[in-house]
Amino acid sequence: MQKTKGLTLEKTVLKFGSKGEKTGWTYIEISQDESSLLNPSVKVSFRVKGKINDTEIKGLALLPMGDKSFILPLKLDLRKRLKIKEGDTLKMQLQVDLEEYQLDIDLVEALTYDPKASSFFYGLTKSHQNYYSKWIQTAKRQETKALRIADCIEGFQRKLSFPKFIHWRRETKEK
Repeated sequence: MQKTKGLTLEKTVLKFGSKGEKTGWTYIEISQDESSLLNPSVKVSFRVKGKINDTEIKGLALLPMGDKSFILPLKLDLRKRLKIKEGDTLKMQLQVDLEEYQLDIDLVEALTYDPKASSFFYGLTKSHQNYYSKWIQTAKRQETKALRIADCIEGFQRKLSFPKFIHWRRETKEK
Protein backbone atom coordinates (compact mmCIF):
# COMPACT_ATOMS: atom_id res chain seq x y z
CA MET A 1 0.00 0.00 0.00
CA GLN A 2 1.23 3.47 -0.91
CA LYS A 3 2.41 5.63 2.01
CA THR A 4 0.85 9.10 2.09
CA LYS A 5 2.05 12.31 3.71
CA GLY A 6 0.41 13.37 6.93
CA LEU A 7 -0.67 16.78 8.12
CA THR A 8 -1.05 17.95 11.73
CA LEU A 9 -3.37 20.90 12.27
CA GLU A 10 -5.20 22.84 14.93
CA LYS A 11 -8.48 24.14 13.53
CA THR A 12 -11.62 25.91 14.70
CA VAL A 13 -15.02 24.37 14.01
CA LEU A 14 -17.01 26.68 11.71
CA LYS A 15 -20.63 26.75 10.56
CA PHE A 16 -22.07 28.14 7.33
CA GLY A 17 -24.84 30.68 7.60
CA SER A 18 -26.64 31.06 4.29
CA LYS A 19 -24.51 29.27 1.67
CA GLY A 20 -26.81 27.53 -0.85
CA GLU A 21 -26.77 23.76 -0.42
CA LYS A 22 -24.20 24.08 2.38
CA THR A 23 -26.43 26.28 4.58
CA GLY A 24 -26.08 25.17 8.20
CA TRP A 25 -23.17 22.79 7.59
CA THR A 26 -20.59 22.46 10.36
CA TYR A 27 -17.07 22.11 8.97
CA ILE A 28 -13.32 22.63 9.19
CA GLU A 29 -11.60 24.85 6.64
CA ILE A 30 -8.46 23.48 4.98
CA SER A 31 -6.43 26.13 3.14
CA GLN A 32 -4.90 25.68 -0.30
CA ASP A 33 -1.42 25.45 1.25
CA GLU A 34 -2.54 22.79 3.73
CA SER A 35 -4.34 20.71 1.10
CA SER A 36 -1.27 20.96 -1.17
CA LEU A 37 0.87 19.47 1.60
CA LEU A 38 -1.66 16.68 2.05
CA ASN A 39 -2.47 15.88 -1.58
CA PRO A 40 -0.43 18.03 -4.04
CA SER A 41 -2.07 19.30 -7.25
CA VAL A 42 -5.46 17.78 -6.42
CA LYS A 43 -8.38 20.15 -6.96
CA VAL A 44 -11.27 17.68 -6.62
CA SER A 45 -12.81 15.99 -3.59
CA PHE A 46 -10.70 13.31 -1.90
CA ARG A 47 -10.99 11.19 1.22
CA VAL A 48 -8.91 11.49 4.38
CA LYS A 49 -8.28 9.44 7.49
CA GLY A 50 -6.45 10.04 10.74
CA LYS A 51 -7.42 11.46 14.11
CA ILE A 52 -9.49 14.35 15.37
CA ASN A 53 -8.89 14.99 19.10
CA ASP A 54 -7.52 11.42 19.47
CA THR A 55 -10.63 9.88 17.82
CA GLU A 56 -9.89 7.73 14.76
CA ILE A 57 -11.58 8.82 11.53
CA LYS A 58 -11.53 7.37 8.02
CA GLY A 59 -13.25 7.87 4.70
CA LEU A 60 -14.17 11.52 5.31
CA ALA A 61 -14.33 13.69 2.18
CA LEU A 62 -12.52 16.98 1.76
CA LEU A 63 -14.67 19.09 -0.57
CA PRO A 64 -13.25 21.81 -2.85
CA MET A 65 -14.65 25.31 -2.34
CA GLY A 66 -13.72 26.85 -5.70
CA ASP A 67 -11.10 29.20 -4.28
CA LYS A 68 -8.58 26.32 -4.09
CA SER A 69 -9.37 25.74 -0.41
CA PHE A 70 -11.27 22.71 0.91
CA ILE A 71 -13.71 22.01 3.72
CA LEU A 72 -14.07 18.92 5.88
CA PRO A 73 -17.81 18.64 6.69
CA LEU A 74 -18.46 17.35 10.21
CA LYS A 75 -21.68 15.32 10.22
CA LEU A 76 -23.87 15.20 13.30
CA ASP A 77 -22.86 11.66 14.34
CA LEU A 78 -19.16 12.63 14.24
CA ARG A 79 -19.80 15.86 16.15
CA LYS A 80 -21.64 13.88 18.83
CA ARG A 81 -18.81 11.32 19.03
CA LEU A 82 -16.24 14.11 19.35
CA LYS A 83 -18.49 16.20 21.66
CA ILE A 84 -17.78 19.33 19.62
CA LYS A 85 -19.68 22.40 18.49
CA GLU A 86 -19.11 25.55 16.47
CA GLY A 87 -16.17 27.57 17.83
CA ASP A 88 -14.34 24.61 19.39
CA THR A 89 -10.68 24.05 18.51
CA LEU A 90 -9.68 20.61 17.23
CA LYS A 91 -6.32 18.88 17.01
CA MET A 92 -6.18 16.95 13.76
CA GLN A 93 -3.84 14.49 12.12
CA LEU A 94 -4.89 13.84 8.54
CA GLN A 95 -3.60 11.84 5.62
CA VAL A 96 -5.10 10.78 2.29
CA ASP A 97 -7.31 7.70 2.66
CA LEU A 98 -6.50 5.42 -0.27
CA GLU A 99 -8.78 2.60 0.88
CA GLU A 100 -11.68 2.21 -1.51
CA TYR A 101 -15.21 2.13 -0.12
CA GLN A 102 -16.71 -1.37 0.02
CA LEU A 103 -20.36 -1.82 -0.97
CA ASP A 104 -22.70 -3.24 1.65
CA ILE A 105 -22.32 -7.04 1.55
CA ASP A 106 -26.05 -7.68 2.04
CA LEU A 107 -26.91 -5.41 -0.90
CA VAL A 108 -24.34 -7.16 -3.09
CA GLU A 109 -25.81 -10.55 -2.13
CA ALA A 110 -29.39 -9.41 -2.82
CA LEU A 111 -28.34 -8.24 -6.28
CA THR A 112 -27.17 -11.76 -7.17
CA TYR A 113 -30.84 -12.88 -7.08
CA ASP A 114 -32.12 -10.24 -9.53
CA PRO A 115 -30.18 -9.89 -12.79
CA LYS A 116 -32.27 -6.91 -14.01
CA ALA A 117 -31.68 -4.95 -10.79
CA SER A 118 -28.02 -6.00 -10.75
CA SER A 119 -27.45 -4.88 -14.33
CA PHE A 120 -28.95 -1.45 -13.61
CA PHE A 121 -27.08 -1.02 -10.31
CA TYR A 122 -23.65 -1.88 -11.71
CA GLY A 123 -24.34 0.46 -14.65
CA LEU A 124 -24.65 3.40 -12.24
CA THR A 125 -21.68 5.62 -11.51
CA LYS A 126 -19.58 4.51 -8.55
CA SER A 127 -20.78 7.52 -6.56
CA HIS A 128 -24.45 6.57 -7.04
CA GLN A 129 -23.71 2.95 -6.10
CA ASN A 130 -22.08 4.30 -2.94
CA TYR A 131 -25.06 6.57 -2.16
CA TYR A 132 -27.37 3.56 -2.16
CA SER A 133 -24.96 1.42 -0.15
CA LYS A 134 -24.27 4.08 2.46
CA TRP A 135 -27.99 4.79 2.85
CA ILE A 136 -28.55 1.10 3.52
CA GLN A 137 -25.69 1.02 6.04
CA THR A 138 -27.15 3.92 8.04
CA ALA A 139 -30.08 1.75 9.14
CA LYS A 140 -29.92 1.22 12.89
CA ARG A 141 -31.91 -2.02 12.97
CA GLN A 142 -31.57 -5.13 10.85
CA GLU A 143 -35.28 -4.96 9.92
CA THR A 144 -34.86 -1.43 8.58
CA LYS A 145 -31.79 -2.50 6.61
CA ALA A 146 -33.71 -5.41 5.04
CA LEU A 147 -36.58 -3.08 4.05
CA ARG A 148 -34.15 -0.59 2.53
CA ILE A 149 -32.48 -3.33 0.47
CA ALA A 150 -35.89 -4.51 -0.78
CA ASP A 151 -36.83 -0.93 -1.70
CA CYS A 152 -33.51 -0.47 -3.50
CA ILE A 153 -34.01 -3.63 -5.55
CA GLU A 154 -37.45 -2.34 -6.58
CA GLY A 155 -35.89 1.03 -7.43
CA PHE A 156 -33.23 -0.66 -9.56
CA GLN A 157 -35.94 -2.58 -11.42
CA ARG A 158 -37.60 0.79 -12.10
CA LYS A 159 -34.21 2.18 -13.25
CA LEU A 160 -34.24 5.02 -10.71
CA SER A 161 -31.13 7.10 -10.06
CA PHE A 162 -30.51 7.77 -6.38
CA PRO A 163 -32.21 11.22 -6.27
CA LYS A 164 -35.24 9.88 -8.19
CA PHE A 165 -35.30 6.82 -5.93
CA ILE A 166 -35.42 8.97 -2.78
CA HIS A 167 -38.26 11.04 -4.29
CA TRP A 168 -40.15 7.89 -5.38
CA ARG A 169 -39.71 6.32 -1.96
CA ARG A 170 -41.04 9.42 -0.18
CA GLU A 171 -44.05 9.52 -2.50
CA THR A 172 -44.92 5.82 -2.26
CA LYS A 173 -43.48 4.34 0.92
CA GLU A 174 -43.70 7.02 3.57
CA LYS A 175 -47.40 7.89 3.26
